[in-house]
Amino acid sequence: MHQEKRGREFYVLAFFFALFVLFLYGPLSAILILAFQGPNGGLTFPLNGVSLHWFGNLFEQQAVGDFGGSFRRSFGLGLMVMAVTVLVSLLAGLAFRRKFIGATPLFYLSVASLVVPSIIISLGIGVLFQQLGLEPSWYTSAFGAHLTWTLPFGVLIMFAVFNRFSPSYEEAARDLGASSWQTFAHVVLPMIAPSLIGVGLFGFTLSYDEFARTLMTAGTYNTLPLEIYGMTTNVTTPVLYALGAVTTLFSFLVIAATLGLIVMLNRRHSRG
Repeated sequence: MHQEKRGREFYVLAFFFALFVLFLYGPLSAILILAFQGPNGGLTFPLNGVSLHWFGNLFEQQAVGDFGGSFRRSFGLGLMVMAVTVLVSLLAGLAFRRKFIGATPLFYLSVASLVVPSIIISLGIGVLFQQLGLEPSWYTSAFGAHLTWTLPFGVLIMFAVFNRFSPSYEEAARDLGASSWQTFAHVVLPMIAPSLIGVGLFGFTLSYDEFARTLMTAGTYNTLPLEIYGMTTNVTTPVLYALGAVTTLFSFLVIAATLGLIVMLNRRHSRG
């Protein structure tokens, strides 16, 4: 069987893709390797022994840094942002399926924060809370700051989803006697469920690793990105790399679990 010969363009694109992968995962690979330094290892190559010493050190009392507390705050904040992002994005997608007065200005207003520098939004929210006599914290001011980042993406995704959604499914359900709520719960929602899961994952990950919009709004207690940044100035052991390796593994596990859930829903939908 004749095989089509690949042109020069294929190899050029393959070369640039390989450079992209190397640039993306090269530094991460170095951090993962250095996390396994021996007890007397440093922050640079070559490795001084191989051990899990610094991973165990993560669960011990540290002279600087609050790993557990910062992780719990980032995880909790990510879940809060994820829930609100999914709910508001879904409602916005449903609302914008029909034209109403002020729809265009409202749309541009909802995505305007994407073009504003993140540090400016963080500074503005922090100053506003101080002027109102309120103490900035990760569950109030930082929560609002993160929503200015995740909601526009979630809304845009749901706009794209509903733009491709055929109203004929809903019309067929109504012809069979289904109410509006039954149509939404048993027809619309199962069909867009994978997209909603994607919006949730997007919202969680954007919040979990957000630094700039948290910098001026987190208050007294750091989230994980702020804690890691602070550790870079005062931690001189590979425990910092161990923390990076653990958080990276956690991120991959969240992504894998989400993809598995999407695959399961798609299979259930195809069988139905």
